Amino acid sequence: MTHDPGSARTTPSDAAIDAIRDAVVRAGEARTPLRIVGGGTKDFYGESLEGRPLDLRGVAGIVDYDPTELVIVARAGTPIDEVERTMAAAGQMLAFEPPRFAPGGTLGGAVAAGLSGPRRPYAGAVRDLVLGAKIVDGRGRHLAFGGRVMKNVAGFDLSRLMCGAMGTLGVVTEVSLKCLPRPKAEETRVWELSSDEAIRRVNEWGGQPLPISATCWHHGTLAVRFSGAASAVASAVGRLGGAPVPHADAFWESVRDHVHTFFHAAMRGAHPLWRLSVKSTAPHADLGGEQLIEWGGALRWLAATPRTDVAKLRAWAVAQGGHATMFRADELLAGSFHPLPPVIGALHRRLKAAFDPHTILNPGRTGWYA
Repeated sequence: MTHDPGSARTTPSDAAIDAIRDAVVRAGEARTPLRIVGGGTKDFYGESLEGRPLDLRGVAGIVDYDPTELVIVARAGTPIDEVERTMAAAGQMLAFEPPRFAPGGTLGGAVAAGLSGPRRPYAGAVRDLVLGAKIVDGRGRHLAFGGRVMKNVAGFDLSRLMCGAMGTLGVVTEVSLKCLPRPKAEETRVWELSSDEAIRRVNEWGGQPLPISATCWHHGTLAVRFSGAASAVASAVGRLGGAPVPHADAFWESVRDHVHTFFHAAMRGAHPLWRLSVKSTAPHADLGGEQLIEWGGALRWLAATPRTDVAKLRAWAVAQGGHATMFRADELLAGSFHPLPPVIGALHRRLKAAFDPHTILNPGRTGWYA
């Protein structure tokens, strides 16, 4: 089954791209900052929202989709829900499980934010699945990197640069992504375990040929999802045991989209929510708040409290091979992202100068280019 791109050709997307280019050129000439806007579902993420809104929702539509090639090409303003419905009809999925946080999220926003859901350690991050991208850079040029098939990897790394850049290197207009088949079977099991024992087990199991596709520890309970062939899933749960989980899909969606009870306080702005990316074997530590642990131990969410020491928190993350980000707070704050090492910071600034020499694209979103 091949998706008919005819409807995409009859949409105003091409004219919308021309309008985006014109807006960027004018902004560059006037040195006027632009704030790139999609569904607005991640406006809470980052350091500041600066500039005149540049709305990408008119740059929408699935350009090409051939399930036999395991590749989908869509414009940046296409709702994630539309992309996933199209793929689900062919038995396929976006393997990085893009988080929603709120209705209306777009594919371009998912790529620009670079965030992935529970399946990320086992199926890849968004940057691992991007095959190509088109962007409007800070000069108003419409550039294409990478390709539309998995064999064409020319410029692949430049496409990856857009993942997690928060729109600071270019306005993403189109993305081609690798698709994966949906698993034939899935089952989730839970165990009552301490945090340290849960971390030990998921790392032990992760080194074995088990069809694990997600893990989550919170408040003394470890949940593990198994995905794959029915025989492999049945063998894994038969060997490891655990209690079955009813409505498991809803549980993993709650973790992915931050509607799980753990996230409620942060969603209300009561306490900052920190995101710590560390080595999976990092021991559990008292960091001054409640924690939820994903990705086989490699992702730690922390609901901060007044006793949370930010300097110690970031020092612990660095000691464990990672970094700490203030993911959500009641207001956007400077210093939300972990400071970059000097060499990496200099590289980021060189990339910014090459892609956006007038510093007009989402200038305050990351704090890396001051």
